[in-house]
Amino acid sequence: MPEKMLAAVLHSPGDIRVEEVAKPEPGPGEALVRVDACGVCGSDIARMLSAGAHRMPIICGHEFAGRVVDAGREVRGSSAGDLVAVPPLIPCFTCGECQRGRFSLCLDYDYFGSRRDGAYAEYVTVPERNLFPVPEQVPAAAAAMLDPASIALHAIWRTRLGVGHRVAVLGAGPIGLFAVQWARLAGASDVLAVDLNERKLAQASEAGATHTTTSGEEARDLAGDGYDVVIESAGTPVTADMAAALCARHGEAVFIGIPHAPVEFAKGTFNDFLRREVSLHGAWNSFSAPFPGDEWRAAAEAFASGALRWKFMITHEPGLDALPQLMKQLGERSIFSSKVLFRPGERP
Repeated sequence: MPEKMLAAVLHSPGDIRVEEVAKPEPGPGEALVRVDACGVCGSDIARMLSAGAHRMPIICGHEFAGRVVDAGREVRGSSAGDLVAVPPLIPCFTCGECQRGRFSLCLDYDYFGSRRDGAYAEYVTVPERNLFPVPEQVPAAAAAMLDPASIALHAIWRTRLGVGHRVAVLGAGPIGLFAVQWARLAGASDVLAVDLNERKLAQASEAGATHTTTSGEEARDLAGDGYDVVIESAGTPVTADMAAALCARHGEAVFIGIPHAPVEFAKGTFNDFLRREVSLHGAWNSFSAPFPGDEWRAAAEAFASGALRWKFMITHEPGLDALPQLMKQLGERSIFSSKVLFRPGERP
């Protein structure tokens, strides 16, 4: 009989079952990783409750870290016992974009938790190139947050953000909180955080925001002549319009959030975008060359040195048994949360 493990399996949108499934076996060039922590991304909530995944049933979860249990001879650089973070994108390494080192733009990629089984489970098999060793000072919980930290940095690197710049961050979820910190580390003198939730804004202040507001009107008043860089991480039509509207002359807005409704600019916003010669950037994932990218290496170093803070974001650390109900509550927004980390090793 094959060995079993516990996993939260998405059978169809809204139908999430915590059940025993076959423990995966690593193939050539893969390692078996015991999952220590797996974070919830906003995309997980939509995927598991309404949108569904590319195939089902599937085990979701893509922000994760764990210990290598078994690494075959073909696997170099990682051995049993090593703590690794796992970049969730598995590039093809052969398409034109991969050949240019633009792995976030890979044309034929695989992805943990949406295209292949992810880490809302006790174990997962990981290709060698996706085993990212973390410094000794970085615990598993922080390692599982390298993906959102790297996504925020990848977005900022799409801009010219520098010393003395004024920055606005729209959305104070984990990516937004990391964006606030990266902006301050890059030398931003003024960082505004905008969110509808006062508790999230309190976290933004802890992250280093110099101003916070729940009001779009107040954000525009605080903007004055505009912000040099605006980082949109909320993914709503309202904040998309606001991002362009808050930019200074020759300012830049970078969009991380994924909207689930049509996005339109108001006439005034579009006129200002033209007249101020504002630049709008898309930011997708967190990867560059050499894979997984300097974003991941910089984030790991910042966690290790303490320059990038993460503990204050964690609001929940349950075992897998809590996943179906907690995911529903997250979708309903009936509880306050920032970073939710599931701990698959903790059984009821």
